[in-house]
Amino acid sequence: MDIRQLKYFVAVANARNFTRASEQLHIAQPPLSRQIQLLEEELGVVLILRNSRPLRLTEAGRSFYEQALQIINRVDQLRTSTRQIGLNQKQTLSIGFVGSTLYGGLPMLVRKLRQHYPEVDIQLVELTSMQQIGALKSGRIDVGVGRIRSKDATVARTVLREERLVLAIPPAFPLASESGPVNLRAIDGQKLIVYPKEPRPSFADHVLSLLNDQSIRPAEVHEVREIQTALGLVAAESGLCLIPASARIRSDLHYRLIDDPRITSPIILTHRLSDNAWYVEAIKQLIKDMYREKPAWLDVEHNFFPGVDLGGPEPRMPDQDADDMENHGD
Repeated sequence: MDIRQLKYFVAVANARNFTRASEQLHIAQPPLSRQIQLLEEELGVVLILRNSRPLRLTEAGRSFYEQALQIINRVDQLRTSTRQIGLNQKQTLSIGFVGSTLYGGLPMLVRKLRQHYPEVDIQLVELTSMQQIGALKSGRIDVGVGRIRSKDATVARTVLREERLVLAIPPAFPLASESGPVNLRAIDGQKLIVYPKEPRPSFADHVLSLLNDQSIRPAEVHEVREIQTALGLVAAESGLCLIPASARIRSDLHYRLIDDPRITSPIILTHRLSDNAWYVEAIKQLIKDMYREKPAWLDVEHNFFPGVDLGGPEPRMPDQDADDMENHGD
């Protein structure tokens, strides 16, 4: 088994067709088929069901595909990072994020990363939580900061904090006559605005699931693409909207905290399960430092931190001290 066979198999799995895969790889179909056959013989299992149109992967084939993709991406990353070091280029750290984290700690985290590691080029890529999973697997990003819990076994996740939800209300609505916490049941029978509309699953599904768990039925659910649109519609008195506490970005709305501390949205750090690179522990340590500083956006009334350890030394980059190199694992 070699990297070429892995790439051939991934190409066939993606194309679901030997002819298309051979065209993409610029090789003839018979040698491609033979390489896949040799791979299956070495493994002792069938990877591809050839009698279906389009081709389908067996259960073993799906598992092999996921792991082959990770190996290919890691080899590509190894090639890129080695060239960067050899050419004295900056190392790149790509962070995927969901838009609502810009109203919380993400900007502060990026500033700290740039202060502590000025030799690293920090790149930010806006992606939904589910898009981040695919981007991690493909190597497009190194870490993700999202809000939806993934069940993908190849991705490690750390809940950085649970952020309580607030109800955004038009000032003219009766619910805006009080400022104290409000019960989630206040949404029952009301028009509700959720975001994002797509791709799913998303924060919209998280909100609808919270309501469904308590048999709360909005009169109407209006789905929009982003939080700015959702809050604009609330300002236009088109309905109510549940948002994370840090995302109270419009001053012309009335906000009330949901009185149930279990009604939260997690902020989740994700990375590849096998990734032991320096930046994983570096980011976790900088987040601990941020929490200790107690910035204004980290209101303890609106956040809690299950299982977050605020101790431990600051991690180093592998080349930060040649005489004291550390391997930081998860």
